[in-house]
Amino acid sequence: MKNNCLLLLASIALFTASCTRVYSPAMYHQDIAYMPKPASFDKEKQATYVSAGLNTYTNSSFNDAIVSGQLNLSQGYVFNNFNFAYGGFAAFGDYQNGSSDNKQSSYFKDKFFGTVGGRASINAFIHNDRADFRFIGVEAAFTHEYGDYARYRQMLQQLGGYYVDPRTDLFSIGLTTEVIFHNRDDLQFQHGIRGYLGTTLGHNNLNDTYYKDATTTSDMFRSLYPKASYFIKFKDYFGTIEVGSGFMLRFGYKF
Repeated sequence: MKNNCLLLLASIALFTASCTRVYSPAMYHQDIAYMPKPASFDKEKQATYVSAGLNTYTNSSFNDAIVSGQLNLSQGYVFNNFNFAYGGFAAFGDYQNGSSDNKQSSYFKDKFFGTVGGRASINAFIHNDRADFRFIGVEAAFTHEYGDYARYRQMLQQLGGYYVDPRTDLFSIGLTTEVIFHNRDDLQFQHGIRGYLGTTLGHNNLNDTYYKDATTTSDMFRSLYPKASYFIKFKDYFGTIEVGSGFMLRFGYKF
């Protein structure tokens, strides 16, 4: 009997936790993306890159789904032992509510969101054989969100009693390391593997509500987010695959 009661209490706790709604900005930990740059073995020392892609991920409590399309335009440079890139982007997507309880006053099926922003990337590198080792770099991104989902979060913040981060402006920054190399006897067929570890700066209201009892260590690990990227380029066409807290696939062209 005692075991049955404990099992019932655990089930109730699990059900309650699963119904907790946490609403974060649409691009939270999704704003950093791989920025192509010329390699030291490229003939052109500067290039313009345009790409389009699809991004899928979940919200911070893993119970809602977000799907977005993204357009990117950037300029990349290579100098003696360092690279630099900057650019802008726009994303348009759908925030899909994973809850089936449509009796809640705050229930919605899905809401549109849009974002615009800019990115910058700089790194140092050394060249050896067929590869550039971009051993240390810094990347940053600023995004501004608009649309139904942003207005919804701000409304919940004014009502009170909800777990919500109402920010519409995000600034993220982090460190990168990368190796980019070309095929043997083919400078135009290139591959790159990059790792990123960064954080989003600024005050998050969820730290005062949903995460108020968290330890300093868990706060630190939750604020950091990693991302791994694979880059492939053939002649003037390129693609990227990125994984972390989401999955992004992009294809583009170099001018």
